[in-house]
Amino acid sequence: MAAVLTAPQRAVRRRRTLVVLGVLTLAVVAAFLTVDVTGSWDYALQQRGRRLAAMAVVAVAVAVSTVLFQTVTNNRILTPEIMGFDRLFVLIQTVGVFSLGAATVTTTDPRLRFAVEVVVLIGFGALLYRSLFGRTERDVYVLVLLGVVLGSTFTSLTLLVSRLIDPNEFLTLQDLLFASFNSVDRQMLALSAVLVALVTAGVWRLLPRLDVVALGRDTAVGLGVEHRRVVDRALLAVAVLVAVATALVGPITFLGLLVANLARQLLGTHRHAWVLPGAALLALLALAGGQLVLEQVFGFNSSLSIVVNFVGGIVFIALLVREPRQ
Repeated sequence: MAAVLTAPQRAVRRRRTLVVLGVLTLAVVAAFLTVDVTGSWDYALQQRGRRLAAMAVVAVAVAVSTVLFQTVTNNRILTPEIMGFDRLFVLIQTVGVFSLGAATVTTTDPRLRFAVEVVVLIGFGALLYRSLFGRTERDVYVLVLLGVVLGSTFTSLTLLVSRLIDPNEFLTLQDLLFASFNSVDRQMLALSAVLVALVTAGVWRLLPRLDVVALGRDTAVGLGVEHRRVVDRALLAVAVLVAVATALVGPITFLGLLVANLARQLLGTHRHAWVLPGAALLALLALAGGQLVLEQVFGFNSSLSIVVNFVGGIVFIALLVREPRQ
């Protein structure tokens, strides 16, 4: 029989786990920046540093948004993408190429494209979350059902519009639809980092109340927490983080599902002060390590999101099988 750890012993164990994750992440980051550098080190470090910074911004945004969303929905297999964020992003790109042309879309000021995509995605998420979620426990079922319906609608509209696009422009559209860290604009990266930092700092102040919200709506209300107010703030933060990450590099559907559940298992707790940094470190470790392995071991330059979505899909099915029936 395994010994039962006291609270201080569990805290020490979690702290050691975070330290190990931090050391592993630093080692992978160092390898990503320095392995197989040819030519100018200044140029190589500048290019790889920008990609790594984009990975860090996306890692924090995806990890924090997924953990918060699973807290307010009280479900470990739901992610913000259930509401169709990634499919709406694909629809925006497809309609843009169809109506304006691939040349116009690719040569448009990236700041304007980024602003339009972020505003549309935040508006979409804030409107749905605000109007549908937080009143009763049954809202989660409405949320899932509406997410499936909206996702199917966005996919159908995308297929319809894509059939009307010139085949040559369709190839350009395909490049826009896969998450990529290779062509991130420097100014958009800086703006995204500021937005993610501000939202994460705001979320950090909610952590004690989020720990109570994770116990369920009735329990949180009984303990004196303003459940609706905390949920509204958390969902607004989720909408901003998901919109920024998706507009910056494209959709990475299952990354959040992977790192949020793995962080809880490694740390052995649902407390957000432990899970959020653990999930963010795991996300950066997965992105930087996965891209390093793809490029240096297999010699591929393809999008990492394909591998992440494949592995995440398997984990999603495993969680569905293991999740006890409510």
